[in-house]
Amino acid sequence: MNALVALCHFCELHGPRTLFCTEAVHPPSPDLSSQAGVPVPGDRDRDGDREGEGLTMRANSSATQTGEMCEGCRSLPVSHPGFVSIDDETGIRFLSHQHPRQSQLFSVVRQACVRSLSCEVCPGREGPIFFGDEQHGFVFSHTFFIKDSLARGFQRWYSIVMVAMDRIYLINSWPFLLRHLKLTIQSLQSTALKVFDSEQGVFPQRAMRMNSVFSPAVLPHQRNGNAARSLTSLTQHPNLWASLHSSFSWLLKASGSRLTEKLLEGAPTEDTLVLIERQTEQEEEMSCWEGAEGGGSKHHQTESSLSHDFLCDHLNDLPGPKIRSLRHLRQVLGVADFRQLAWHVLMGNQVIWRGADPGLIQSAFTELKSLLPVGCVRSVPYSPQYEEAYKCNFLGLSPDVPIPAHVSSSEFSVLVDVTSEKSCQVSAAGDDDICTMYQFSLRSANTQPTDRGPSLLNKLEVALSNENLSVDVVSHCLLCLKEEWMNKVKVLFKFSKVDGRGREDTQKVLALLGATGPGEEDNVRLLKYWMTGLSKTYKSHLMTAVRGGERSPSQ
Repeated sequence: MNALVALCHFCELHGPRTLFCTEAVHPPSPDLSSQAGVPVPGDRDRDGDREGEGLTMRANSSATQTGEMCEGCRSLPVSHPGFVSIDDETGIRFLSHQHPRQSQLFSVVRQACVRSLSCEVCPGREGPIFFGDEQHGFVFSHTFFIKDSLARGFQRWYSIVMVAMDRIYLINSWPFLLRHLKLTIQSLQSTALKVFDSEQGVFPQRAMRMNSVFSPAVLPHQRNGNAARSLTSLTQHPNLWASLHSSFSWLLKASGSRLTEKLLEGAPTEDTLVLIERQTEQEEEMSCWEGAEGGGSKHHQTESSLSHDFLCDHLNDLPGPKIRSLRHLRQVLGVADFRQLAWHVLMGNQVIWRGADPGLIQSAFTELKSLLPVGCVRSVPYSPQYEEAYKCNFLGLSPDVPIPAHVSSSEFSVLVDVTSEKSCQVSAAGDDDICTMYQFSLRSANTQPTDRGPSLLNKLEVALSNENLSVDVVSHCLLCLKEEWMNKVKVLFKFSKVDGRGREDTQKVLALLGATGPGEEDNVRLLKYWMTGLSKTYKSHLMTAVRGGERSPSQ
């Protein structure tokens, strides 16, 4: 993250001043460093950096040249080398001194300092605020007070600012920055408060000031000439600046690594939209639960981890052999039983697996889920009792769970019983021995033939039966088939549900989509079932577009 952090102070004698600044210097690119004799910016030795920092500060600070820097305006002397930390993973160096090394950065930080302590003030004067522009950068600022027994009002005004050119990145980092800057500020305030209480106990200033004659001209002299005390003096912290360097360096490193950019080719898929919606719902439920419980840490889950949990159901934590791919499942069940099972999955019927090995059942569900859009999947991986079809279309059961009669006689369900051979020990067998370890019995009351359609299943079986295609190629083939049919689902949904066209027009659309002909009934049934998996975002977008189109002629 291209940003820097600075600690600023409002001096009673000289106004806003920058006390301490930490910036990140990225390593040079290999092509530049390989050219002999060509200096690379930021690739100087440490002595050069120190000299550059001193020159920059002297060149840009008139106060330094004229000696108009009091004790409260100064953190490190010009001759001080500053602090350097190196990130071994990335090679980035974090440099800290009173002022930035470059004159352009000096001007940007100076302006951020002045605005954070003068015109840009939040209600109550303490707290976070955001300001900035494209020319001078954007600033996240947190102002606060430090107790001082010799200061006007017994407190001094400070701020910590983070300056960056990326406005969106800085705004998205607001909760993270606020949480960690508060920790640094609270540490400074609590340390200074102890010093303040100790000084007040020895020599109480409040009573002395109330009993003395007030004169602004002699106010500094009334305080023994200590009108401007350093932050080190206020906190009595001997390693204050080294500690702030560590804190600011970690903040820059963490801010740069917590958010990453991803390049997306085209619009997000329906599966991605559904995963995002589910993640949002989980976070809202978690927030409500935390509010009811009176607080707690919020759990953040990325889209990739959410997708992994959706597909795998913590599969790696379960022992025993597992189904590795759709081709492996086809080999285990046999061609006929696999086609029948895949047909039930694509039609939206309830798929029930009953057996004593949860890992095997969940691995089979993982592969079968890949046949459907994410929005069509409702899974109960392993349950001690039967769950109705409206709750889940994938249900794993322990071997002693009975199946209700209305389910056994229904054509909208299929049962796979997995029984183990007594002569085989499950723990000692590998994945290749699944066929010898288990017996698979598939039962369904459905009498409709499954050999004609749907078209997606026919194309998938061609790919699975082609041994020249690897498992990864078959997976990509299935992904393309799903996207093709999801596009057909969107067209049919827009035409039939949103526009409200009749049966005759819908039939024409199905013909254009290639869903008629052999297996037409299965194709139509698949399209209607997959409509239930469309994301709320897409449906809302369609309805909004339709309303906008209805209004446009009258405008």
